[in-house]
Amino acid sequence: MKTLYIDCGMGAAGDMLTAALLELMPDPAAALNELNALGIPGIEYRAETAFKCGIKGTHMRVLVNGEEENEHMHEHHHDHEHHDHDHDHHEHDHGHHHHHHSGMAGIRHIVNDHTHLPEKIKQDVLNVYGILADAESAVHGMTVEEIHFHEVGTMDAIADIAAVCWLMDRIHPDQIIASPVHVGSGTVRCAHGILPVPAPATAIILKDIPMYSRQDIAGELCTPTGAALLKYYVSSFGEMPVIRTESIGYGMGKKDFPIANCVRTVLGESGTLNDEIIELSCNVDDMTGEEIGFVFTRLMEAGARDVFTVPIGMKKNRPGTLIHIVCRKEDRESMLHILFRDTTTIGVRETVKKRYVLDRTVDTIETEYGPVRLKRSSGYGVDKQKYEYEDLAEAARKTGLSVREIRSAIEQGTKK
Repeated sequence: MKTLYIDCGMGAAGDMLTAALLELMPDPAAALNELNALGIPGIEYRAETAFKCGIKGTHMRVLVNGEEENEHMHEHHHDHEHHDHDHDHHEHDHGHHHHHHSGMAGIRHIVNDHTHLPEKIKQDVLNVYGILADAESAVHGMTVEEIHFHEVGTMDAIADIAAVCWLMDRIHPDQIIASPVHVGSGTVRCAHGILPVPAPATAIILKDIPMYSRQDIAGELCTPTGAALLKYYVSSFGEMPVIRTESIGYGMGKKDFPIANCVRTVLGESGTLNDEIIELSCNVDDMTGEEIGFVFTRLMEAGARDVFTVPIGMKKNRPGTLIHIVCRKEDRESMLHILFRDTTTIGVRETVKKRYVLDRTVDTIETEYGPVRLKRSSGYGVDKQKYEYEDLAEAARKTGLSVREIRSAIEQGTKK
């Protein structure tokens, strides 16, 4: 499974994510040329080599009509966000047209009518802006369409979001995992005044996402744009999984800290990771084997991943049965319903466990005995395959041969 891991130990911003993803591309220079051909009005992307704490990486500059849009603004940790002026009256010259782009209608107009982005990526960009708009709406008590993006409504922010969406589409990982997000500490100056870190919109976006603060790093490390991009693309947050690394990218921020000010991306192959599974169990000493077998069947039909029993000795020296059910979290309630209805137990124990599994695919191959499913499993440097037993057994029943003979004949046939 192609896995992208994003290390947010120094937060995240649009320009840093762009640079970190750009370094993962097979030919970053060619990818940069493609970014500059996206047709975003007045935008030029420039990738510059930068060093933080002795680590070499890329700093991404976005020029709007030849200059950085925030060159004369109050400098923060990341230099594309939290401009200290009101974008309600701010315009940019797009050829022969002037467009107000502080609200969602203006953003949609620019993205849909003034870029060469593919339709899917246009929608990704607008979806990310939707996350930002929802957060700003909650902060200011206004509807989404009334919102003016003081912090993220400028052309360089559109450029950051479009670049990340385009790069994500090109890299196209099967899963994206990120570390808990370091938000920084202290205060940040926004259009509305001095606010605590994380800024209110950022805090709302990061709801349900693990985040933390370190008092020895003062400043805003995670911007609203960075938070929205993480919210949109990352499927889970936690430690870096077991991964066979293919490439690493470093996207550098502008300021210097005792810790390297960068977003690090790691791209590689892994199995399905951070997959949580539920294990339910109960003890019974007053059920027959037939009754337990009936419950076994019902649990499997209801979606249990596995059911197994263990003979145990119980109180009063009675022989009993320990019933184990392995299931997904979303199937918990149906499993409990069956256990309480169809067994004599009055209590069920639950354990939540992480598991590591191989990627699995199923192919159907045509054989002289009919179609047979071939199950493949790969990851962690291994590759396994086996034929579906039920298909082999059906062929054995039809021909009078043994399952072993059927399997051997199919294997010989596939080698020819």
